[in-house]
This record gives sequence, structure tokens and C-alpha cells, in this order.
Amino acid sequence: MTEAMRVHTKFGEWIVMRDGVCLSADLTTPEGEGPFPTVVVRTPYGKNSKAWVDQARGFARHGYAMVVADVRGRGDSQGTFDPYVQEGPDGYDTIEWAAEQPWCSGKVGTLGNSYLARSQWLTALLRPPHLAAMIVGVTPSDPFVEWPTGVPTPHHLAWLFLTSGRMVQPSDIVDWERVYAHLPLRTMDAAAGRVMAKWQEELDHPCLDDYWKRTLYQTRYDEVDLPIMHISGWYDDEQVGTPRNFAGMSQSARTERARRSQKLIMGPWAHAINTTQKLGEVDFGPQSLIDLQAMYLRWFDYFLKGEDNGIVHEPPVSLFVMGTNTWRQEREWPLARATYAKYYLHSGGRANSSYGDGVLGPTRPQSEPSDEYAYDPLRPVPFITELTSAQIGGPDDYAAIERRDDVLVYTTEPLVDAMEVTGPIAVELYAATDALDTDFTAKLVDVWPTGFAQRITDGMVRLRFREGMERPELAEPGKVYRLEIDCWYTAHVFLPGHRVRLEIASSAFPKYDRNPNTGDPLGETDRTIRARQRIFHDERYPSALILPIIPGDA
Repeated sequence: MTEAMRVHTKFGEWIVMRDGVCLSADLTTPEGEGPFPTVVVRTPYGKNSKAWVDQARGFARHGYAMVVADVRGRGDSQGTFDPYVQEGPDGYDTIEWAAEQPWCSGKVGTLGNSYLARSQWLTALLRPPHLAAMIVGVTPSDPFVEWPTGVPTPHHLAWLFLTSGRMVQPSDIVDWERVYAHLPLRTMDAAAGRVMAKWQEELDHPCLDDYWKRTLYQTRYDEVDLPIMHISGWYDDEQVGTPRNFAGMSQSARTERARRSQKLIMGPWAHAINTTQKLGEVDFGPQSLIDLQAMYLRWFDYFLKGEDNGIVHEPPVSLFVMGTNTWRQEREWPLARATYAKYYLHSGGRANSSYGDGVLGPTRPQSEPSDEYAYDPLRPVPFITELTSAQIGGPDDYAAIERRDDVLVYTTEPLVDAMEVTGPIAVELYAATDALDTDFTAKLVDVWPTGFAQRITDGMVRLRFREGMERPELAEPGKVYRLEIDCWYTAHVFLPGHRVRLEIASSAFPKYDRNPNTGDPLGETDRTIRARQRIFHDERYPSALILPIIPGDA
């Protein structure tokens, strides 16, 4: 008997939700006597794909039933798609439906990446009785964690286009470069050729209000009592959520058992995790790819089948350290042995571009002039990226962009010894503007001896949200503000001969929308003005890059 004959798939099963809406699911089970532990997947991208069939049959050959369902309003399912809003209750009902079936052992796990991962979190908050474990990949964070701008990003519009209607739309037919250049944001969807109710709705809520709070989960770890495997890549454009979720569950999960049953895997990957060893011009080597399917099976074998395979006794953190391109096992995240070192900004007042006099170093500044530049929203600093939402940025070369006068560049001397930076990256910036509102961006760069300027990670702050996303307040022109810029996480070794670089600018387009500097209501204006920006680095205002340095021989 062939492997293909050992499993059975039944297409188009109907699952009735609590409000009577029916979701369509494909069910794959092993042949023979059950019942079987069950894996549930819920997707907005269409269950009718060979990839899902292959995944389900692979699980079935290892003794699992697998349910792959179209979420409400997508694919073959009934109802209206409202991203994330109904996923908690629908996920609960799907899990409990599966648990009641004669082929299910009563142990259910969930699996999925991106939208499918955040949906799992929203389901977990409702505590379905038969949900026993989760595997979440490249999980989106709560609103405004990834885009602290008050408005959806241009790339989010491309995702809304992709998920418009019931089937995946061909978003690559749109001239996104032209669309992203459109102002105001309010009519950017019309410029893409499709007016989207969700785009309009989200623009109506430019701060963290009750509209957004209904789908928060990162403030509620203490309500979740589940073993969770967290997976992402350092160049995943939604990377920040995964290490944060692991740390949050390890510290605050509802029970000690759950706190001890978390696993984190971070590779040198983009949003499509574990698919290629090369991103852009950087090759991380064949060792960068791992057998994730085997990891999935070990996780579910332990928590759904009860097999004592030892996975919970292994170090819970697996990190790929870039630069040396090696995997390393750790006991916690962030690493307790990290030393947080400040690298201060220095210049003679001319740090504009990589040809300027900007310096980065451990010595605290004394009396130094500030650096100035003009930010023009009609000529934003480019962020190197594909134009659809599939992947936003990578280890790209910013050497050409660093020639611009509206990019301040601060660089160390070439390193004599290797320096490992693993953990959260932050910038403490003292800045002023002549505008009522503006943005400040920061980017950590590894400058190779060849001149290749590799983006490591980056972040931004919108000045009106300097006190948080719930309390927008326009700026006082000319006033110096202390700003904290979260640049997410990395694990990277700066090799001997390489230099550490920090870029400061006021735009990263189209990763983030352009701040028009006017102070007008966000997303509603096509009016822009130039802003004059000042970055301070002196005894009173010691702007600095903060790096988590790992001691020892990197």
C-alpha cells in the first residue's frame, strides 16, 4: 500500500459557528482505528492548495487528524471577513467542534503563520477546553506595535487588496509605487482601484482606542495557559512580536507549567520563514535552514500524544547568530548576560550623509554642535523593499541612500575584535523640529570592509505619539524632546574590520507613511511642509545607540 493510500481527505466539511454561520473545512485523517490527536489550521488565504493538502497528509502519516478551514468570509466559508474581529470565537468553536468528533482524541493543537498565528492568540484568550498546544510563526503584534504611526501603513493597503472578496486577489497587478505616492491616505485605496471599507474604518481610529483594544492580546499573557512554540526570523517584517511573546509568556503565563513550556526559534529568515538561505546579497549558509516539520511533530507528539521525547527539557531558545552564521541554544530571552552599552553620537555639526563627520563611540559627548537636516515629505528617504506586503525589507545595502544630506550617519572605527549584539536594540535621541508633528527614524547598519552597508534592524517614532499611542499631542516647535526609538531585536556579530553605523532620518518610505509635518489630522491632508530637524549630542543631551553586548569570544 502506498503512502498516499494510508490517509483519507474529506473536502468541504461544514462547521457551524455559534451564530449559525458555516465555515468550510477540509479534513484529513489516517486510515485505521482512531481516535487521533488533531491539528487545526484556519486561514484567510484559501485552504484549497496543494501545500495544505501535503501538510495535512504529512501529519496524518504520523498519526494526526488535521482540519484546515477557511476563516469567516473567505474561500468557501460563509459570512463577512472582518480581519481578526471574529477569529477568537470562530477559533474556539472550530476547536471544540473537532474535539467532539469520533476521530478526535480530545487533544487539539493549532498551527499557522502570520494572520493564522495572531488568530491563534485571540482564540487562546477564550481558553477552549480542548486546546492543548500552539505553534505560532511570524506572529503580528498588537495594533501600533509594528507601525507606531496612528495610521495603517502603505503595505497594509496592499494586504487589504490581497484579501478583498472571498479569493486571494492578484495584488501584483497594481502599480503600488504610484499608489503609495498618493495623498491623502484617505483616498489611497481608490487610487489602487478598490475602495476598501476596512481601510476607511482604520483611518477613523488614529490612536489606541476601544476599536483597536478589542483585538489586543500582548497585554493579556496572564490569561493564557498553553505550551507555545514561537518561530520567526530576524528579517521578518513582523519580527518584534515573536521574541516579545516568548518573553511575556515565560514570565507571565497563567500557570507555572505554561511558563516552563515555551519555545523560541529565531532564524536568519524573512516573513516566509525557513525557505531560503540567501536574502538579498547575504548568504547565511545551508546551516541556516532547519527541519521545522520535525520540530512541529516533536512539539505535538509531546503535548498531544503524551510522548516523553524530552523536548521540554532542552534549552528553550534557539538563535541563529548572524555574522558568524551559527545556531546557539539559550535558556532565556533576552539574555541575562548581555551588557547594555551606549554608543554616543558625535560630530562637528556636519553628520549629513556618509561623507559627513558623524562618529559613533563609547565616550559621552561634552560640548558639540547639533546636526541639522531638512525633511521634505515629497522627497522621502527610501526604505528598500518589495512593494507588496509579502516582505518588507531585508539585509539590504544602504550605501547609496546614505549619500543623502537628509540622512545623518554616525559610524565607529573598524572593529579590532568581533562584537556580538544579541537582544533589543534601542536609540535614545534628543531632537527638535520647527514643525507641529514629524517623524524620527533610526537604523542599525553593519558596514563591511567592502563598503556594503547591511541593514540589521530599524525603528521609528512619530512625535505626536511620543507619550504613547493613546495620548497624541502635537509638538512645540523648537523644543528639545527625549525620544526612545524601539529598533526591535537582533542576534548579529560585527566581525573584525567591520564598523557599526547608526542612521538618523525622518522617513522610511514606503515602510511607513510620510509625515506631512503639518499637524493636521492623520491621513486626511495632501498638504505638506518641509521641517527643519535638529539632533543634539552634548553633555546635556547625550543621544546614544544602546546595544546589548554579549561578552566572550563571539
